[in-house]
Amino acid sequence: MCGIVGYVGGREAGPVLLDGLKRLEYRGYDSAGVSVLKAGAMPAITKGATKVDVLIERLRTAMPAGRLGIGHTRWATHGRPTVINAHPHTDCEGRIAVVHNGIIENFAELRGELEEAGHTFVSDTDTEVVPHLIEHVCRDNFLAAVRIALGRLRGAYALAMFSASSDQLLVGARLNAPLVVGVGEGEYILASDITAVLPYTRKVLILEDGQLVAITPLGLTLTTLDGRALEPKLIEVDWDASQAEKCGYAHFMLKEIHETPAAARSARLGCFDPSGEVSLAELDGAVRKALHDCREVCLLGMGTSLHAAMIGQQVIERWSGVTARAEDASEFRYREPTIGLDTVTVAITQSGETADTIVGLRQAAQRGSPTVALTNVVASTAAREADAALYLRAGPEIGVCSTKTFVSHLVSVYLLALELATARDRLCATERRRLLSELRALPGKVRCVLAAESEIVKLARRYSRYRNFLYVGRGLGHPVAMEGALKLKEISYLHAEGTSGGALKHGPIAMLDRSFPVVAVCTEGASKEKMVSNVHEVVARDAPVLALISEGDHSLDDLVTDVLEIPRTGEAASAVLASVALQLFAYHVAVVLGRDVDQPRNLAKSVTVE
Repeated sequence: MCGIVGYVGGREAGPVLLDGLKRLEYRGYDSAGVSVLKAGAMPAITKGATKVDVLIERLRTAMPAGRLGIGHTRWATHGRPTVINAHPHTDCEGRIAVVHNGIIENFAELRGELEEAGHTFVSDTDTEVVPHLIEHVCRDNFLAAVRIALGRLRGAYALAMFSASSDQLLVGARLNAPLVVGVGEGEYILASDITAVLPYTRKVLILEDGQLVAITPLGLTLTTLDGRALEPKLIEVDWDASQAEKCGYAHFMLKEIHETPAAARSARLGCFDPSGEVSLAELDGAVRKALHDCREVCLLGMGTSLHAAMIGQQVIERWSGVTARAEDASEFRYREPTIGLDTVTVAITQSGETADTIVGLRQAAQRGSPTVALTNVVASTAAREADAALYLRAGPEIGVCSTKTFVSHLVSVYLLALELATARDRLCATERRRLLSELRALPGKVRCVLAAESEIVKLARRYSRYRNFLYVGRGLGHPVAMEGALKLKEISYLHAEGTSGGALKHGPIAMLDRSFPVVAVCTEGASKEKMVSNVHEVVARDAPVLALISEGDHSLDDLVTDVLEIPRTGEAASAVLASVALQLFAYHVAVVLGRDVDQPRNLAKSVTVE
């Protein structure tokens, strides 16, 4: 979940490292640090328990010199966010510097051995064992020592490291945590994410698990951890560096919400054949056949992706008649799931690196289940390991809270459901055309929601005085309500729960009074009348109600406190529009409260540890 960056080449390393850390700060922002090596000198380390901007300001007039360096922005696991626990970490002599994303599971055992051998530790982190272990086995060959040390580690890591004894050598290694190398002209950028290398190059090497890269200004060598040579395979990234900039918006989150129409359009590019039918070209013959013949579809996700899976479950069952189930990937991995050859497993993960989802994907594959990844990142772990990948094509998403990629996931799941429905001849041609027409109209209808932002701002100001919220919905509105509550709690730090209208009377209604508002998803759908009944029950308990309704609906007139209209459309498309409206509502509540919207406390964008 931390962000790491390394540089070797013809430029001064310091500014490149700081720029990379700024672009990676969404991965963690508890503390930050850099280490730069100048030929013939010892590593110069600067770090603090602060965000990257503070580190940048600190180094503005005291930038360390050197053309090799590493940097880190931290999401704390082992040890509090303090200067001592900030990366980079070093060995006893301060000659070896290491930054790390992941968790070393056997660090306590290794630390005990090293302390007994005379090594002195200064931090509470698991990472510090790595430079000490390298120092302990070093025999005047830094790269050989790194290989030996990595052989002792258990857990997950993306590592960048160097030694004063090899002042032009940058080493990176990956195991269960993302790591890429940007390949420029006589320079190389090692990073946790492609966004950090885009200002310098679009040629990227994606490291796979169990790989190590040794880089000098003259080139790179890719090997397995035990030294077997591998052929580097570069990819060309089609993202533009400007896509990772705010472009005049106050926050990345607001920019990315406003990019939703384009993201929705991009998610369906190439998915309609000339006759207007769905054609998912990314599915090869074997995967398509497995999908068409399957008994059930298992959708894995975490957080926002799990809510997309819950919507997908309902849509797949409703449109295709195939049994579907949404699974919390972190629990799925510890069960004995009943899946096999006749179950298609779909991993929903924006980054393609979500640790629990990746493990669930592997577990499904081991049981013989054909697998599909829905992800935004080309060549991510999920994309490489699944039998097929459906890319969201949403462009980089920097804000910690998923917004446009949630919508892209929904569009992708809808297309998958239509593919299944068409293969089973479950929908008549007229119904398929109607659904496809609604998908085509989504970008324009999302723009209508965005055009009502001034009204949402007024509602956000009004409701920001409350400290507790209950979000309620039925049918597709239930996961929409859960996602709306998640967005509010993530960035405003207010207490918000999402529940189904049917579950309301089984406990949650006890919390309600005039100080506990309800956000009710009452858009058109099969269970709309039941939701209206639930609203009556809530109003009878004196709770204020903000109702999301379809344009022109008057069934809640003179009943609820406030309404927020979205364009009228089908239930599946309404789930998208309602989600965008609730994202804007959460964003503006957080802004009113003065929260750090793009970097909410305790969170990170890509959850690459369990």
